[in-house]
Amino acid sequence: ISKFMSNFTNSYTRYFNTKNERSGHLFGGKFKSVRIKTNEQLIHVSRYIHLNPYTAYIVKSFKELEEYPHSSLAEYVGKNTFNLCNKDIVISNFKTTESYRQFVFDNADYQRELGKIKHFLLE
Repeated sequence: ISKFMSNFTNSYTRYFNTKNERSGHLFGGKFKSVRIKTNEQLIHVSRYIHLNPYTAYIVKSFKELEEYPHSSLAEYVGKNTFNLCNKDIVISNFKTTESYRQFVFDNADYQRELGKIKHFLLE
């Protein structure tokens, strides 16, 4: 996956720079991957991914987050039925989709604070 992502980002950067008559980097850092070893780690990664638009202030409310078109959260919590995701492995760790939704939202402000701290540490 790392080699594929490297080739993909390099190719896209060359294409984009040529098309827009520019040079330089498009993406901020190396692609990183971590092997998920436990169900607990998996549900926290899922939560982290679903909260990214909220953490980055792309959306401002939970309602907007559930409607955000570039996230699978709406599918995970039953707000749409596209069935693009294999949700069972994550949702099976919760009694209901509502309890997964609550798990995600209960950690939203904490994740935002961590995002702020990370931002300050990198400056």
